[in-house]
Amino acid sequence: MVNTNHNAAPSWRRAIGLGLVTGAADDDCSAIGTYASAGAQFGLALLWTAPVTLPMMFAVVYLSSKLGQVTGKGLFLVVKERYPKWILWPMLIGVLAGNTIEAAANIAGMAASLNIFVPVPPMMIAVGVAGTILLFQLFGSYNLIRNVFRVFALSLFAYVGSAILAKPDPWQVLQGTFFPHIEATREFLSILVALIGTSLSAYLYTWQSNIEVEEKIAAGKTRTTDRKGASKRDLADSQRDIAVGMVFSNIIMYFIILSTGTTLHNAGQTNIENATQAAEALRPLVGNAASYLFATGIVAVGFLAVPVMTTGAAYDVAQAIGWRSSLHAKPRDAKAFYALIAAFTAVAVLLNSFGFNPMKALVYAGIVQGFSTPPLLLFIVLLTNDRTLMGNKANSFWLKLLSWITVTAIFAADIGLIVSWLL
Repeated sequence: MVNTNHNAAPSWRRAIGLGLVTGAADDDCSAIGTYASAGAQFGLALLWTAPVTLPMMFAVVYLSSKLGQVTGKGLFLVVKERYPKWILWPMLIGVLAGNTIEAAANIAGMAASLNIFVPVPPMMIAVGVAGTILLFQLFGSYNLIRNVFRVFALSLFAYVGSAILAKPDPWQVLQGTFFPHIEATREFLSILVALIGTSLSAYLYTWQSNIEVEEKIAAGKTRTTDRKGASKRDLADSQRDIAVGMVFSNIIMYFIILSTGTTLHNAGQTNIENATQAAEALRPLVGNAASYLFATGIVAVGFLAVPVMTTGAAYDVAQAIGWRSSLHAKPRDAKAFYALIAAFTAVAVLLNSFGFNPMKALVYAGIVQGFSTPPLLLFIVLLTNDRTLMGNKANSFWLKLLSWITVTAIFAADIGLIVSWLL
């Protein structure tokens, strides 16, 4: 994570920083399941979505980062102060639904993956995993959480190894990467919206803006007035770090589609039930190493992503209501905030008790994010374009252009899916 005291940390520590953690959190279990499903269903035909979504991911995460740095406030606190309640609360409900459902899908994916190694009922594993994560959030220091997140982020390189072991055909890789393939079918558009939803998930925006605030608090800026403002160097460093994180995230997305598209799709296994089944299915095709790499990555990134989602949801509610919200505060000093983290974790576990199909839950979570993201993204663009709020740090022409292209693209994908449902 980025330390706002720019002289305090060397560049290599900054690179494994805030943007990298956000990028890794974007490749959560839901994303992994969605990418695995995309590769299994359509082979390498969707590889192009990784480079196409990269500039969009950079734009939206950077805007969120800039908003947090310039205002010294979290996203939903800014929305609360600038817009009426009839805009704030529907937007909040959509984001909370997306975060909670995705957290539940992540816990399910982790439980199913651990079940490969631990032969006990997945629901028991889900409870144990959620409890461990919650204890870590309640009693771990901010610095501990930050450093552990960095380690978990690096575990995603397991998927690069898995794809290399699959030995893909170079010509098919080039075709899938540089020649976009689109089908006007419900199945294709559903997976496309899920891919966009998981790569541009709403929880990333709130997380990024709030962690910028947390970093300023860590630097001793405990009052909002002290946290306001960001220098050109601050923003330039954020651009670099977020670019590193988003490239990292897209590389992982690319290699997961490449891995399952090369093996599962070519073997005729196009209907997988969950990401763990994808890992298991890789075993007879490319050996135990790929299967274990795939499953281990799911577990590791789940421990990174679930706290991002539940804490992000707690930030959003606390800021909308006016409660104190900070990971620097002890539970006794911010009881409502930590109670919200516990509540969202409990709801995510409870959703697992209904026995939903894990893969469908993972993909549907991406679709939910795909529909909850556009309105929030629209207001982030409007806020960061507003010179009365951002001053001379308002968006440049090129950033405005990229932002509006991103908003248009995600709205268009959602509309296309809705039309396919109606036809």
